[in-house]
Amino acid sequence: MSISKTKIIAAIEAMPQEEFEDIDEVIEEIILLEKIEQGLKDMREGKVYTQEEAKKIMYSWLK
Repeated sequence: MSISKTKIIAAIEAMPQEEFEDIDEVIEEIILLEKIEQGLKDMREGKVYTQEEAKKIMYSWLK
């Protein structure tokens, strides 16, 4: 999934100037937006766990 050019531009324009001067901050913002978009897509497609299901999965990792 890719984030739209419009959303990237909007995110960059919303950033304070001092953050924009650091390219790493810009890249981190784009990555964050991509992850949010992926999470929203997963929600729409039902690819999510309830809190109880997530707890069971995490507890199984501790065994």
